[in-house]
Amino acid sequence: MFSFFKRFKKPADAPPETSADETTEAAEDEEASAPDLAHEAANEAANDTAIEAELEREPAVDAAIPPEAPPPADPAPAEESATPAASGQAKPYWQGRTQSQWLRAPETDEASEEIVPPPEPDAAARKSWISRLRHGLSKTSSSLTGIFVGAKIDEDLYEELETALLMSDAGVDATEYLLESLREKVRTERLTDASQVKAALRALLVDLLRPLEKSLMLGRAQPLVMMIAGVNGVGKTTSIGKLAKHLQSFNQSVLLAAGDTFRAAAREQLTVWGERNNVTVIAQESGDAAAVIFDAVGAARARKIDVMMADTAGRLPTQLHLMEELRKVRRVVAKAMPDAPHEVLLVIDANTGQNALAQVKAFDDALGLTGLIVTKLDGTAKGGILAAIARQRPIPVYFIGVGEKVEDLQPFKADEFADALLG
Repeated sequence: MFSFFKRFKKPADAPPETSADETTEAAEDEEASAPDLAHEAANEAANDTAIEAELEREPAVDAAIPPEAPPPADPAPAEESATPAASGQAKPYWQGRTQSQWLRAPETDEASEEIVPPPEPDAAARKSWISRLRHGLSKTSSSLTGIFVGAKIDEDLYEELETALLMSDAGVDATEYLLESLREKVRTERLTDASQVKAALRALLVDLLRPLEKSLMLGRAQPLVMMIAGVNGVGKTTSIGKLAKHLQSFNQSVLLAAGDTFRAAAREQLTVWGERNNVTVIAQESGDAAAVIFDAVGAARARKIDVMMADTAGRLPTQLHLMEELRKVRRVVAKAMPDAPHEVLLVIDANTGQNALAQVKAFDDALGLTGLIVTKLDGTAKGGILAAIARQRPIPVYFIGVGEKVEDLQPFKADEFADALLG
């Protein structure tokens, strides 16, 4: 190695003449130092290995993947999923952007090193989604739109609208607000045709629902810790699996925590979703839910995971001692990561009507909700509950679901929802 550098040494002034004895002594010194250098390199390599083993050490938990398909021991894939910003590289394109601003990993032009914006959403996929949403809300839509067919602008029209809105689970508050606003709009704009009144009602509904339209902000923490709550039977665990797949489409690495230790087979159900999406699930056969989620946060930080989602046990808001356990989970998560959880989401079933609004109020008071996921808008739900939420507890609706497939969970858009109800 040393002879190589001597051979390519930059020419300089002629060195002083060296005797044969001095040359021999220099060669002997180089040979003597070679073992020391090799020993030093071996020590450095051993130290690096010990540090990596310490970082990857986790509390003993059940295997995320069944024994027949154990997870790889090499932590390299988890390290590769780390965001470039965490390793000191350039800030990624999606950092600090919302879902509506980035849809998948952008392509980079290597020649110019400029970011190429992501392509527009697939028009066919969006059309298919809107069609499924219309089908899911068809029951309410038919009762509302049928009122305007050949109708006159009189008191009978407003009474029929009031009945239809109340039957759609909009609630008294939202119904009165929409009707009073519609009467004022008809009077000030001098609307005389039923189709104009229908368009005016749609505009009012969009304005009412617009505060609920908010995209989930990713990349503001690593990991982004999400705590998912909800009563039993609302589709909470299934929504977590769908949401994991949705986040993966945005090049987000995901880790799941099976914190629902109360319901039978909840851990197994979440593990199945983990296998489908090739996502690690931190779980224990028995134990405290807060401990499982605490270990999961530590694992996500060590592996540089982008998003960690914690499933929690289903709780009825009237069971105060069970709601206190959820508060405990939230406190424990904050101990594992000071600014966590970054998102506290509640999953509600749109078929439960005004009871869903009671759940939103109770869980928000207990946990401080940051967003909602509304499920089962697929034929039997009436949809008006979103108007009631917008009037009484306007918490952002991040996602709505209209079926069992993964692609049936999509971000909420106020104009699409209003079109499905009054289109």
